[in-house]
Amino acid sequence: MTTPEPARRRRRPPQGDDGEQPASRPARKAPASRKRGARGAAAAMRAAAEQLEQLLGRSPESVSSLKPADEGWVAVVEVVELERVPETTSIMGSYRVELDASGDLVSYERTRRYSRGMIDRPGG
Repeated sequence: MTTPEPARRRRRPPQGDDGEQPASRPARKAPASRKRGARGAAAAMRAAAEQLEQLLGRSPESVSSLKPADEGWVAVVEVVELERVPETTSIMGSYRVELDASGDLVSYERTRRYSRGMIDRPGG
């Protein structure tokens, strides 16, 4: 047998000494990139992967990093550059991709090549 959940109490808005509602706070302004219609992080990740795929002709494996920038986003996208057997010996490339505020690719560069099975060591 289940017990009914207790009723939730509603918070009352704070009132001034005279019983009136205090003036509401001004709304926070959105960052400049958001005002111009920039997309969110998930859309930026998809845009970075899709546009890099069009340029390289290879499907990205993952987006390993995404950061907001002054005028858009910067992503690091992992791509299989050379498939080998076993898969752990395949050659991967990390690409730094810059997107503008509307999600269009502005630039990209390969920053690293490595074997898929390679593990980064701390401090190395």
